[in-house]
Amino acid sequence: MNNVYTTCHSSEYDIRLAMEEASRCLLCYDAPCSKACPAETKPDQFIRAIRFRNFKGAAEIIREANVCGGSCGVVCPAGKLCEGACLRKEIDKPIEIRKLQQFAVRQEMNHGMQILTNLSATKKAKVACIGSGPASLACAAKLAKSGYTVEIFEANAKAGGMLSYGIPPARLSQEIVDWDIKTVTNLGVKIHLNTRVGTDVSFTELESKFAAVFVGCGLWQGRDIGLAGVELEGVIDAVDFLVAARASLGAGVQVAKNVVIIGAGDTGMDCAATAKLLGAENVTVICNQEEIPAYHEELEYVQRMGITVVTKYQPQRVIGTNIAEGVFSTHQDGYSELKLKAEQVILAVGQIKREDGLPAVVAANGKVFAAGDVVNGGSTVVEAVKQGKLMAATIIEFLAKGE
Repeated sequence: MNNVYTTCHSSEYDIRLAMEEASRCLLCYDAPCSKACPAETKPDQFIRAIRFRNFKGAAEIIREANVCGGSCGVVCPAGKLCEGACLRKEIDKPIEIRKLQQFAVRQEMNHGMQILTNLSATKKAKVACIGSGPASLACAAKLAKSGYTVEIFEANAKAGGMLSYGIPPARLSQEIVDWDIKTVTNLGVKIHLNTRVGTDVSFTELESKFAAVFVGCGLWQGRDIGLAGVELEGVIDAVDFLVAARASLGAGVQVAKNVVIIGAGDTGMDCAATAKLLGAENVTVICNQEEIPAYHEELEYVQRMGITVVTKYQPQRVIGTNIAEGVFSTHQDGYSELKLKAEQVILAVGQIKREDGLPAVVAANGKVFAAGDVVNGGSTVVEAVKQGKLMAATIIEFLAKGE
């Protein structure tokens, strides 16, 4: 195990700092921070609870609205959402809402609070959820709280989807992910691990046993951008790289001395940090835009690690014969060129919809519903939670017609 790779780098508030930060809140009447939260986690309310030292109340507010509140508190792009909407920035700087959410969840974990408890099913209908990422977890939790029996079918050995397999533990600890998952199972939701739909259980079987089926299995398939040389040894898709690293805790992945990441979103930054933590000497991120799309905290983190981020260069080809040797890029000015040495090239250019037939099944069946990355082509964890909750409401409305 690589201890550097598995150590989470995020800092957390202690009680004094949390209460000091909460006391900066202006207690806005219309709470623009809460309006900006896709998952409706209600920052204004949990900040007020922390301010008056009601930490259990803060955790309850978060969990009732967002069962993935622990993970969202770490990886949510708050600067573009709640913190971006915070009116305190007109005075000095926004309230650090994400850190206050982390604090409340940490209090919940440290004191073993069980906020959402097992509910006896009050409805006859049963619902199956395919995949156990944030969209499925949010959907399953809302259905369970509404009295339905819910079973989740997960192809991998661990639940959580990209929370467990895609985001490096240096950014999101497995402890927090596991606590989020436990919050869902505490509601009575059953998770079948190592159960791939289409192999271990047929889709037809799920349709016959369950009144509704939710598909929230994510994407997990890299986008082809037509870059020459991607077939060379040493070129790998970002998701494959991150999954291999996370599944083996860094032990099962070999990184080269010189690594180039193509793509500068959050996934690209995750790849860059992972490569550096696993021993790469020189890591460079290439972005074809002037403005880097990654969340600013992730950008600052990789820059502190000594990782170079190059903007306004468009990669043209991976250089090499049989093995990757470098990346050739051209500048937007039409004149400048850049040639970087790289024995390993990681493609972090987004994902595409799955090709395993599930999207087609959703479109053709009225009792099958879908949300999350498998539908929207890849988004944030908090957006996946929002979509999972919305689809759960749609499923409840659908099932009510047959009751």
